[in-house]
Amino acid sequence: MKYILLMSGTKVGVDTYVAWSKKDIDTHMAVLKSINRELTESGEFVDTEGLARPDQAIVVRGQNAGMPITDGIFPEAKEFLLGYWIVDVRSPERAHEIASRISVAPGPGGGPTNMPIEVRQIVSLSSKLS
Repeated sequence: MKYILLMSGTKVGVDTYVAWSKKDIDTHMAVLKSINRELTESGEFVDTEGLARPDQAIVVRGQNAGMPITDGIFPEAKEFLLGYWIVDVRSPERAHEIASRISVAPGPGGGPTNMPIEVRQIVSLSSKLS
């Protein structure tokens, strides 16, 4: 079963992260890279990517005279998607376990960030459209 593990945060959280010391960022990233290595070795890793800062996002809506209507990110948005992992695991519980490990990656001073990670099963539409 494939799951996407979504990492979301607030603008304040993103601004705080950018202000972390290089040592804290390096420690945090080392833990995440270690999790990725373990998932690769176990055959559960599919993909992971971080996304550009929320202030670089654009919202696109339908077309107006052939041109898409675009807006910048709205300042009232409470949370933004920051990145994701895709894993292929044997059970929902395993996806939850991986999400928990990502959530407790260390923050400043080594304490866990406890970042919420949304876990969603990937549903293949290609088999339903045939």
